[in-house]
This record gives sequence, C-alpha cells and structure tokens, in this order.
Amino acid sequence: MSETMMFEPTAEQFGIFWKYLSLPQVTDVDYNGHELWITDLQRGRYLAEEEVSPSFISAFTHNISNCVNQQFNHAHKVLEADTRELRISMIHESASGTGISICIRRSPCFVRNTLKDMVQKRYCPEKILHLLLNCVHAGMNFVFGGEPGAGKTECAKFFMQFIPREERVITIEDSLEMHYAQINPGADTVELRVGAGFSYTDAIKASLRQNPSWLMLSEARSVEVTSLLEQWSTGVHGFTTIHLDDLRKLPDRIMNMMNDVNDADRMEDRIYRYVNVGILIRRMEQPGGSVRRYIDQLCFYSREGKENKISMLVKNGELVSEELPPDIKRKMEENGIKNPFLCERFEQYVREGR
Repeated sequence: MSETMMFEPTAEQFGIFWKYLSLPQVTDVDYNGHELWITDLQRGRYLAEEEVSPSFISAFTHNISNCVNQQFNHAHKVLEADTRELRISMIHESASGTGISICIRRSPCFVRNTLKDMVQKRYCPEKILHLLLNCVHAGMNFVFGGEPGAGKTECAKFFMQFIPREERVITIEDSLEMHYAQINPGADTVELRVGAGFSYTDAIKASLRQNPSWLMLSEARSVEVTSLLEQWSTGVHGFTTIHLDDLRKLPDRIMNMMNDVNDADRMEDRIYRYVNVGILIRRMEQPGGSVRRYIDQLCFYSREGKENKISMLVKNGELVSEELPPDIKRKMEENGIKNPFLCERFEQYVREGR
C-alpha cells in the first residue's frame, strides 16, 4: 500500500482544473492524456471545452510531486496525493499509451444531501428515511454498496450526522473523505489514516482500546473485514462501504475477503448476525445528461434460529415490504422506538436543515 502525503492546494497550482474543482456540484476531474472530462452531480459526465497544454500538465505533475516529496518518472510510474478535499492519482506516460493520466476526486467537508432534498429528488421514499434514521438511533451496523462513483460515501456521510455527539466515532481511511469532525463539530471523534506500517487491520485492532461507540471503515476491500466484524461483535456499531451491484451478493463478497476458510459456516453466520442494514446506491443517467442517485435496494440481514435470512424492503427504488426481522424489531424496541417507520425527530431534523 502506497502512502500519500497531504498538502494545501492553490488555484495557481491547479490551473484549469481549479475552474471545475471550485464548482460545488463537481465530483471528479479526469485528464486522459489529451482530453479533460468532468463529472457533475447535475450535468453528469461531459467533455470540457478547454484544451489542456502539455506544458501545464508537465508543470502540474512536477508541482504535485514536489508537494508530496515523491518522484514521478519512468522508474516511479504512479503517484498519489491528498489535500483535505481532493484525492489525486497520476499515471506516468511511460505506463500509459495515451499519455499522462490524472484523476482528481473531490470529497467536500460538508454533506450534499438533506432530508428535504432526498424526498424531493426521489432518493428514497420518505418512509424509508424514517426507518433508516431509526436504525442509526438503534445503533445498527450499515454496509453501503454500489458501483464506483455511485455515491456510497456521500450516503454514509449523510447518515453519520445523526449519531449523538457524545458517542465516540473512530473513522479509518486511506484518503480522508468522511470529514466526520468537520461535518459534525463538537462530536467526539478520532480520524485514523492508514498507510505504510499502519494497515486497515492494524487500525481496527488499535481502535478497540480507544473506547469507540462507532467504528467507520471507509471501504471493505480485503481481510480487514474479519477484524471489522470482530469489533462489531463486541457491541461497537459501525458503517462501511463496499463495491457491489446487488445486496444479495454481500455475504459471498465478504466471505471471499475473509482469511479464515477453515470455518466458513461460522464466518457466514457472523456476517448475518453483525451486519444489520444493507443499502445499495444506484447512479442512473437521465435524459438530457443529468444524473440521478437513489437507494435502489434496502435489506436487513439476520440470523433466526439456525437460519440466515435476507429481508428485502426496497427493490428497484420502490418499497416492497414493511416486514422487519424479529431481531431488528427487538433492537428498535430496546432503544425505545415504537414505530420503526416513524422517526420522532424527523421534523426537527428538517427544520435544522439536515
């Protein structure tokens, strides 16, 4: 795993890139060696009109490599760098037949969505928003699935803001994108960043001695998911994201990541016991080039007796069932939630602009 260094960006450094990165709806700026492509939440993905000169690209890559004190040349073909809101990835022309490739992803220190907007834009039915807020209040464990660029982290950031400020949240990321402390001022939080000499597994295990109430892993990718489930089994709550196209595939995806193949049945049972809520985010191109993001699937994972079950409540963006598994109902009742589909603080949150 390569280690990235953080620096503060300037408009002068980023040149033409900055014109687009400063727009609030822009999430990605990509240069493929001869063209500049922009990803915008409203307009979708489009080709920028400006031509990008080779001299600017040379100056930009040289500047970024100096900022993070890393080489970028024939011998060191990949460079990654971070600012507080930007994640930069560059591939050298010696490894790319189309020329230097630059991808800049923007993850702002604020939540783009509000409850009101999510209802108006058909992100999900209002009843589901009530349910998910109650799931947060009940301390359930969430996995946000979707394809790259679907908006998994943005959805996770949105629901994180409803965690009580006094409950300690530890975030674990390789690139700091959750911005929990900035989005939730006054909250008890520790932001851990993994890199060379400090892996995801190291960070998860170290977190247990930091008195967490919530453990947030930016993305479940490999064997660290075993440690994550171990922590969740202790009563620590948490969120994570995963690349996925169907929530019914989640248990198999996690099983393939886990490093204990000698007791597969026991490991599968732990997935159904300690992963509570599955949310699949879909990104869909609209007529005219705009983009719609929405909750395509919502399910609960549960273990009833000796049987593992997936209870699907939302399919294709539509509410198809209101039947909750017994253990999910029990978690709601234990936290004083009488009606899972009615969040008593919903109107207060709307008034607060959340």
